[in-house]
Amino acid sequence: MRIALINENSQAAKNSLIEATLKKVVEPMGHTVDNYGMYTPEDACQLTYVKNGLLASILLVSGAADYVVTGCGTGEGAMLACNSFPGVLCGHLVDPSDGYMFAQINDGNCVAIPFAKDFGWGGELKLEQIFRQLFGFGHGNGYPADRVVPEQRNKKILDGVKALTYRPLTDILKDLDPDFVRETVSGERFAELFYPACKDPAIAQILKGLTA
Repeated sequence: MRIALINENSQAAKNSLIEATLKKVVEPMGHTVDNYGMYTPEDACQLTYVKNGLLASILLVSGAADYVVTGCGTGEGAMLACNSFPGVLCGHLVDPSDGYMFAQINDGNCVAIPFAKDFGWGGELKLEQIFRQLFGFGHGNGYPADRVVPEQRNKKILDGVKALTYRPLTDILKDLDPDFVRETVSGERFAELFYPACKDPAIAQILKGLTA
């Protein structure tokens, strides 16, 4: 699994800590982490949580990432923004049990974590446990055991509903403010990470046209 890490500007100072914690947990499982930044609060590319929602959608819909880890101060804004775009099923994770149950019950492809609220002494230890519960036990297996069948059925229904209620990302990219899209994909490592992994030529063409 290719996991993309995205930080918005208010929590950019924690990027290296989050990346190190995520890699510590998931690389021994065989997963890969691509860090899309922000890397420092002073980055030229200033990502807001709304831009993170668009970026998560670009990465997931294009196939450049299989999973996105993001967040903001509370995690709420990032979750709302991510779920505003197609191809993203984002959960809000506060503690390790959230990680396990989101993976097993909701089987999403993106998580928003609060990196400021209740993130003090030992915050990285809680984060490590969240990642272990999120990625360490598979996905969509259901919990508890007597709820597996209805939960898996409801997930399929939700996927079907989302497929009908969201416009194609290519149409959205064409209709959004070009500056907003351009700023979203202007991170210093975006092109290096995204284009070799992108599996959707139409999305790649639109983004290259905007950033040429």
